[in-house]
Amino acid sequence: MTLTLLLDLDDSLLKTNQAAFVPAYFQALSTRLAPRLDPNRLGRALLAGTNAMNHSQDFSRSLKDVFDDVFYPALNLEKNSLEAEIETFYDESFPTLQAITEKKPEARPFIDWAKQRGYRLVVATDPLLPRKAAHHRIRWAGFDPEEFELITVFEDFHFSKSFPAYYAEVLGRIGWSEGPVIMIGNDIERDILPAKRLGLPTFFLDGEPGSSSRPEAGLRGSLPDLRRYLESAAQTSLLPDFSTKEAILAILSSTPAVLNGLTFDLDPALWAFRPDQNEWTLTELLCHLRDTEREIHQRQLSLFNGQGAPFIPRPDTGVWASQRDYAHEDGPAALRDFIAARRETLEILTNTNDQGWRQKARHAIFGPTDFREVTGFIADHDRMHIHQAWADLKRL
Repeated sequence: MTLTLLLDLDDSLLKTNQAAFVPAYFQALSTRLAPRLDPNRLGRALLAGTNAMNHSQDFSRSLKDVFDDVFYPALNLEKNSLEAEIETFYDESFPTLQAITEKKPEARPFIDWAKQRGYRLVVATDPLLPRKAAHHRIRWAGFDPEEFELITVFEDFHFSKSFPAYYAEVLGRIGWSEGPVIMIGNDIERDILPAKRLGLPTFFLDGEPGSSSRPEAGLRGSLPDLRRYLESAAQTSLLPDFSTKEAILAILSSTPAVLNGLTFDLDPALWAFRPDQNEWTLTELLCHLRDTEREIHQRQLSLFNGQGAPFIPRPDTGVWASQRDYAHEDGPAALRDFIAARRETLEILTNTNDQGWRQKARHAIFGPTDFREVTGFIADHDRMHIHQAWADLKRL
């Protein structure tokens, strides 16, 4: 099993000094845009857009879209009308902020060691900034962005680190592979507790805490301490547990976001790519998810009506692709329909009280079960097919 390290950036891999960095960042952007915009109004628009991203749970809209939909109206401008100036800012002005940051001397040896061990490396930074900004900051920390399998940025992601669904989206974007995972960061409220709520093991870097409160920190120490721990820990102790109600809901919320991210700007011809004669195309897979959501998952959940222990059937859906001629459907349209169906499913789940989540049933395949476990089967189904889609796209 390959260990996946989810690594926070600010004050975990890079000394950022947020108290100085954020005002300097706002000031630099204000200076760049000053000929067109009042700095005070721009500052209010930036804060409003950032606040909207922090609170968004809309899995159909990237955080960039969420930001833009607040930022530009606050300035009474057409959406994207500042794109050229903002791109120039990140090319020319943003790099000057490096002077406020410092490399962490223990970060480079730790990453080199982790690479030698063959670990998967993800920069799980709060995706509130664009790709260019994230890549600059990774270079300031002494790394090449190409050293990491994934870097979370606002063009690609749909949740901030406020939510367990962010961590589910991260794992989905790297294929939901089975194996040990650990989240490493210095902020209890955004790095540690949301990851724990998904069911991930965590390690709290407490040398320079990003939070004043430290309850439930669990494993803690410096990067060298983390290395010593990982050298001695059993891999099985780092396996996630996705069985709780909160973890299941986070995974189900993340699935549309992951699929949006994986297929964004995908060449139309690739929707019909068949990796093997016995495997589905991406279009067929999306049609399968859409129809299973509507005709299997939602019907299974509807059987739980509080009256006794229902029998949960599980029809064979493997024949639908050929019977329903999925290959000739429209893949992006199937994804949109799946997203709409998933919204309905999540509405059912969020309106089910705790007693309902404990209702007993008997499953056609798994035998005695309950509402929570049946919902967990839906999340497992999501993870399996996301892994399939991710693996197919990696082969292109």
